[in-house]
Amino acid sequence: MDVFTPLFNAFDLPFMARALLVLVVLSLVAGLVGVLVNLRGLEFISDGLTHAVFPGVTIGFVWGGRDGLFVGAMVAALIAAVVLTVIVKRAVTSDAAIAIVFTAMFSVGIIVVSRETNYVGQLDALLFGRLLTVSEAEVNQTVIVCLAALIIVGFTLKEQVFRAFDLEGSRAAGYRPLVLDILLNVAIALVVVAASSAVGNLLVLAVLIVPGAVARLVTDRLWLLFPVAAGFAILAAWLGLALGYEASVNRGVDLPSGATVVLVLVAGYVLVLVARLGIDRINVPRRTAGAVVR
Repeated sequence: MDVFTPLFNAFDLPFMARALLVLVVLSLVAGLVGVLVNLRGLEFISDGLTHAVFPGVTIGFVWGGRDGLFVGAMVAALIAAVVLTVIVKRAVTSDAAIAIVFTAMFSVGIIVVSRETNYVGQLDALLFGRLLTVSEAEVNQTVIVCLAALIIVGFTLKEQVFRAFDLEGSRAAGYRPLVLDILLNVAIALVVVAASSAVGNLLVLAVLIVPGAVARLVTDRLWLLFPVAAGFAILAAWLGLALGYEASVNRGVDLPSGATVVLVLVAGYVLVLVARLGIDRINVPRRTAGAVVR
């Protein structure tokens, strides 16, 4: 029983409880949005959005400290979502165009934050987050932003799934793919905003993408993908926070909480992938043998 005690006792501390709450809320929404990202193959777009939001994060942070971070990130997120959607639709080589845009935007963010006196410390906080120092106000902001993303995706979920599997069919049914793309990209950008102060700009991609990828390995039932992705993200958040706390406090090994959560996410994906490959390898001879018998 002592082995499992740190997995629960750590969250008796208020700052650990706040960190877990932020990640649970984030996991619920990222699980839902992340499945759509995976179904649509929008991982590169998501990467572009995280980089494009970065200037807004830095400007807001420099202008108003951590209180201004959400405002700057929100403005940048909405602009970036619309601009990147139009670029993908209009550019002949959309991947190159996206790469140029997010590289330029990320560079602007670096230049802005470099004007601060504690350049290295501020940059580290913006890129990797300060998960264990999340305030109650930031928890409330995260919940509000995640709720907005959830509402956007929830009201258009059927149409988004239809769009993911049959573009021409959705267009023929009267849906507007461009509008759906903008709404999904706005939801992705909002998840990036919600995660920026907690896990940081660079690590948000793992929270957004890995759970959806795990769900695709676990099940091929469409509507089961969403709870599996969210459940996996929540489990990884809980384990990552608990392991980081145990290592840092009781083992003398300094493990950043955000990075530890991401490593648990990736480790979980690797385990599920190995299990999936093993199951498929066992099932192939059985299907072949069944075909021969028939």
